[in-house]
Amino acid sequence: MISKEYFGEGKNIEFKQELPSKHEKFLKDIIAFANTSGGKTIIGIVDETKEVVGIGDQSPFKLSDSISSMISDACTPLIENDIYPQTVEGKTVLVVEVYPGKQRPYYLANKRKEDTAYIRVNGISRPADPTTLKELELEGANKSYDSMQDIGMEYDEGKTLELCKTVKDIALSNCETEDQKAAVKDMTVGKLEDMGVLCRKGKALAPTHAFSLLTDNKSRFAKIQCATFKGNVRDEFIDRKEFGGPIYEQLTAAFQFILRHINTGARVDGFYTKDVYELPIKSIRELVANAVIHRSYLAESKIQVSVFDDRLEVVSPGMLYGGMNFEAMKSGRSKCRNQAIADIFQYMHIVDAWGTGIPRLITACKQYGLQEPTFEEFGDGIKVTIYRTQADKQISRQADKQADKQINKRTSEHINAIERYLDSVEDASAKDIADAIGLSPARTRAILSEMSNQIEVIGITNGRRYRKRQIP
Repeated sequence: MISKEYFGEGKNIEFKQELPSKHEKFLKDIIAFANTSGGKTIIGIVDETKEVVGIGDQSPFKLSDSISSMISDACTPLIENDIYPQTVEGKTVLVVEVYPGKQRPYYLANKRKEDTAYIRVNGISRPADPTTLKELELEGANKSYDSMQDIGMEYDEGKTLELCKTVKDIALSNCETEDQKAAVKDMTVGKLEDMGVLCRKGKALAPTHAFSLLTDNKSRFAKIQCATFKGNVRDEFIDRKEFGGPIYEQLTAAFQFILRHINTGARVDGFYTKDVYELPIKSIRELVANAVIHRSYLAESKIQVSVFDDRLEVVSPGMLYGGMNFEAMKSGRSKCRNQAIADIFQYMHIVDAWGTGIPRLITACKQYGLQEPTFEEFGDGIKVTIYRTQADKQISRQADKQADKQINKRTSEHINAIERYLDSVEDASAKDIADAIGLSPARTRAILSEMSNQIEVIGITNGRRYRKRQIP
């Protein structure tokens, strides 16, 4: 007996006692491997018992040629593979290794693409749903959905210049040193075009999906849902919020939600006392940012952030992109589904560099004495789980309540300051309010998103303004 892990990642390994007489059953896995992160089919091992029986008296070279011809004749486009004999427990088996494809989607040449463009999900090969098929087509065409023109949205110079100003303000507010601030260059219309936030329709500028997501964002699904549950199961809610609007504002609001619902302690540093969170908050923020950057915006589902007593879960819609797997991600490799969003988030100092977030998260959890995070692909989404400290539950709850009181007190003071300022003016922008009360624009926008009962929003773009809600 032998395990699938002997040949690599278990969920991307298939055992076959012999080449099936119905070739489509065999080709189904080959196509699925090519459309996702690759895999191997091992001929000569019984799948049910894991017994190594080998290929018997068959010539491995003739069998290799036969399988190679079958794949090239039946599948389109041409699937890149390598077929070779291997000795296992003294017997010869044949390994059919399939590499992640670059010309996706792959499917059976004599059948409809919609029916035979198989994908690999949790160790099972199944037909791609319409949304995933569209993703595969974009990958094969080397196109990024967020950089494509948002049909029906007209170019607005005022809105574009306001976005340039906003993202620079955020970049400056996220800098930790004066040298970093000095290195921040003005964002321009030309740079937005270079990043893919704008595109060309003929000679004229046009907004892309990234532009929409950074400004009006009218998508029903480009949102973040946050929830805190009592205990360790999805049963009883303690708190829940849904954040819409520009995706960078969603990120800030979701991050503040997490901070309100994890424990804090105190550490004396010189003459000062600092709040210390139980989780590595910089890495947590980047984890949520990566969910926003790498999610599928074609998928009809939302990012979900769930806080339990024993863990934090972040679920992002969309399968692993571009043939990536979790081991490659942990090593620092990255392939970006939404290049324009990634570029502008990097400009805003929301993330540091592509591919570094996951290794840093693993290292930070280790430094905090936490269990290594887990990464799972399920259905059409990816879940990352960060495990919290296993402290005494009563102490943990008391610390949680105390942290909530401290954060809620600070937030309440900021809300009161905003209300007093809005009493003194007719209306104001988020930047005006931030300057007046001494907060960063990002933090101010997060608080404003929680004040729907106290304020009114004027306009729907980055030029939006706020005023005190009039009580009838």
